[in-house]
Amino acid sequence: DGVTGPTPLAQLRGGEFVNTMDMLKGTIPGTIGETSVIAIIIGATFLIITGVIDLRIPGTYLVSFVIFIGIFGHFANPSAGFFDPYYITAQLCGGGIMLGAWFMATDYVTTPISSKGKYVYGIILGVLTGLFRLFGGSAEGVSYAIIISNLFVPLIERVTLPKPFGKGGE
Repeated sequence: DGVTGPTPLAQLRGGEFVNTMDMLKGTIPGTIGETSVIAIIIGATFLIITGVIDLRIPGTYLVSFVIFIGIFGHFANPSAGFFDPYYITAQLCGGGIMLGAWFMATDYVTTPISSKGKYVYGIILGVLTGLFRLFGGSAEGVSYAIIISNLFVPLIERVTLPKPFGKGGE
């Protein structure tokens, strides 16, 4: 038997209280990519230790998202204050941001190759996710942010790739 109800992000968007500890542990109903932050961090740690991913994209993504939510979160949710720790934690633990940051945004095929490009890509992801979550039609926004950011990758690469020594000189 299935039971339907609002997601934690929808509850948060409606100004309701959500239990961030339950979202952190994964004891709320939903998919593992949206509920168990601990399981996602364990998987991400394994990928970092084995050298499969580095911290540039997910770190920049999460930091820029936290900064955006901290600055503009009270516009979308008046009960949230300026850099409200509870609101930021609930935003980080709810929805697919952790899954998106650690496993989807670091896909080799669709991400920039240069270090500067990875930082720019992470900033674009964080800002777009914040825009979609706070001012968009749905409570989520990670997948849309990743898809739209992937469209910018050729432009990011063009701007951030260094010229090889001896090529294109004047």
